[in-house]
Amino acid sequence: MIKLGVNTVLYKAVPLRTAVENLKKIGYDGFEISAIEGMCEHLDLSNWRAQKSETLELCDEFGLPITATEVASTDPARLTLAFEAAAGLGIPVVNIGPGGKSDIEEDMLACIARMNELASIAESYGVTLCMKAHVGGAVYSTPTTLRLIESVESKFFGIDMDPSHIFRCGEAPEAALAGVIKYMKHVHIRDCASECLGKGPGSPLQQICGAGDINLYGYFAELVKAGYDGACNLEIIGPELSLEDANIVAGVSYGYMNAVLKRLGAR
Repeated sequence: MIKLGVNTVLYKAVPLRTAVENLKKIGYDGFEISAIEGMCEHLDLSNWRAQKSETLELCDEFGLPITATEVASTDPARLTLAFEAAAGLGIPVVNIGPGGKSDIEEDMLACIARMNELASIAESYGVTLCMKAHVGGAVYSTPTTLRLIESVESKFFGIDMDPSHIFRCGEAPEAALAGVIKYMKHVHIRDCASECLGKGPGSPLQQICGAGDINLYGYFAELVKAGYDGACNLEIIGPELSLEDANIVAGVSYGYMNAVLKRLGAR
């Protein structure tokens, strides 16, 4: 079964306990704990051991596992801390972007070398490193994703397929998914309006699943058809929201995704 969750960056205005309690009420299966430096550090990588007991007790109290953490850094020192924390907290996946700039060969080669290095470190901790194509990054499309995959040979490396980035580079995510599905070990999900092509993801309300122009029904249909059974975490980036507004974004998105998956017989 596809596990629906939320990246806690959506709840950066409130403590982790408040976020998890509200996600449980909405109906989510788990959550992705944000460790994005300078944006939202519900997981403080420099102090994760001191957080460990409280964090795990929180998961037990609300019955929600941590399905991933987003670090959004390619710095080996910071990611070593992330892999260590993930292993200690039982978090299976660490998510990052590619870094670099699009269509610059030196940046693509540097990205390949970096992912091989980081995947090796992840393996030493028994944790999976996932990277997603990112608008403006060295890896930003299906062709660049496939080139990277061919150059990183590690069972501890996988793809985080975020349809909003693929959509914004001009591809149809539901069609692109077939080429990368066997390498996918995580999904970041959100919607996007056509007016955002080549730009940012839009406001948080524009990123609500079902509010934009991505064929998310088709995307989920392809996931189900391929038998994907990993985590699918709502990742909403943008200005800080009040708890009430964050719950609107999470709640409406859950209603949409849950209904789609039920229609597809996958929930």
